[in-house]
Amino acid sequence: MSEATASKIPVTVLTGYLGAGKTTLLNRILSENHGKKYAVIVNEFGEIGIDNDLIIGADEEVFEMNNGCICCTVRGDLVRIMDGLMKRKGKFDAIIVETTGLADPAPVAQTFFVDEDVQKNARLDAVVTVADAKWLSDRLKDAPEAKNQIAFADVIVLNKTDLVTKPELAEVEARIRGINPYAKLHRTERCSVALADVLDRGAFDLDRILDIEPDFLEADDHDHDHDHHHHHDHHHHDHSHGLKHYHDEDMQSLSLKTDKPLDPNVFMPWLQNLVQVEGGKILRSKGILAFHDDDDRYVFQGVHMMLEGNHQRKWKEGEPRESRLVFIGRELPEKAIREGFESCIVS
Repeated sequence: MSEATASKIPVTVLTGYLGAGKTTLLNRILSENHGKKYAVIVNEFGEIGIDNDLIIGADEEVFEMNNGCICCTVRGDLVRIMDGLMKRKGKFDAIIVETTGLADPAPVAQTFFVDEDVQKNARLDAVVTVADAKWLSDRLKDAPEAKNQIAFADVIVLNKTDLVTKPELAEVEARIRGINPYAKLHRTERCSVALADVLDRGAFDLDRILDIEPDFLEADDHDHDHDHHHHHDHHHHDHSHGLKHYHDEDMQSLSLKTDKPLDPNVFMPWLQNLVQVEGGKILRSKGILAFHDDDDRYVFQGVHMMLEGNHQRKWKEGEPRESRLVFIGRELPEKAIREGFESCIVS
C-alpha cells in the first residue's frame, strides 16, 4: 500500500437489513475492550440504544465511550461529520459508518471518492453487510435494497445461522453467491465475529479478494468435459482470459484476467469510459493491474461511476504478473466488457 494510502483512516461502511443484527455488532464495537479507538457514525442513536453507563462525555452529536471509541449521529451531511471527526484530536484506528436498514450503500460509499478533504484523510476499506440467515431469501424477493447490500459487500456476516436448518443455510448461501461470489462470508450467531474480520480488512489491497478466488468459481470449467454430443461449439466457453460470470436473476458478477501486460494508455481511458457509460449498471468494480513496462502493481476500486486507484507496491519476485478485474452489477454488457478488456492487452 502506498504511504499516502496507508496514512488514511480506514472506513468501514456497515449495512444490512433491519433486524439483521447490525446493532449487536455496533454495540460490541462501542463497548468491547478491544484496545482500539473507533469512531462510529450512526443514523440515529435511538436505533442503537447505547448503554448510558458506557458513555463518558457527550456533546450534541458526539458521544465518547469509556473504551475510547466515540459514536456520533448523522443528522446532516456525512461529509460534514467526517470532516469534524478528522479534525478531532487523537487519530482513530478506523471509522465505521452505519447506513439505514433500507438504504442503498452506494451514496455513502461514494462519499469517500467524491469529497476531496474526505479522500485526503480517509479511504473506503470495506463494505460489510449483515444479513439474516432466516429472512434473507424473503428479503431478496421483495426488497431490491437487500440485493444491493449483498452485491456491494466485501464482507458478509450471515447472522442468526442458529435459526435455520442446514439445507436452508446452504440455500441462502447459494443465493448470496449468485449475487456476489467474491465477498468473504462469515456465518455467525448473535454477530459473534472477530472484529478484525470486519474492520480494517485492507480490502483495498484486494489480494484477499482476487488471489483467493472461491473454489466454486472453477466449476464451470469442467461442466462439459464429458459431453459426448456433437454440439460442442454451443457449449464452448472461451476461458483463455479466465472470464467467468454468475448471476442471480438481474444481478451478476464478471471476472476477467490475463497474464499479458496491459497498455495503461489504452486501459485507463477504456475503464473511465466504461464506468461513465455503464456506471448505473456497475455497482462495484475492482482490480489489480499489471501494466506494460511498470514494476508496480496498480490497484483500483469503484462504486458506480466513481473510481479511485493508485500504484500500490512492487510486483514480488516470482509473483505471477496477472491482471484481474471484477465487476458486479445488473445487466452488465458482458461481450463489450470482454472485447474492451482484450483490446487493452499489449500485443
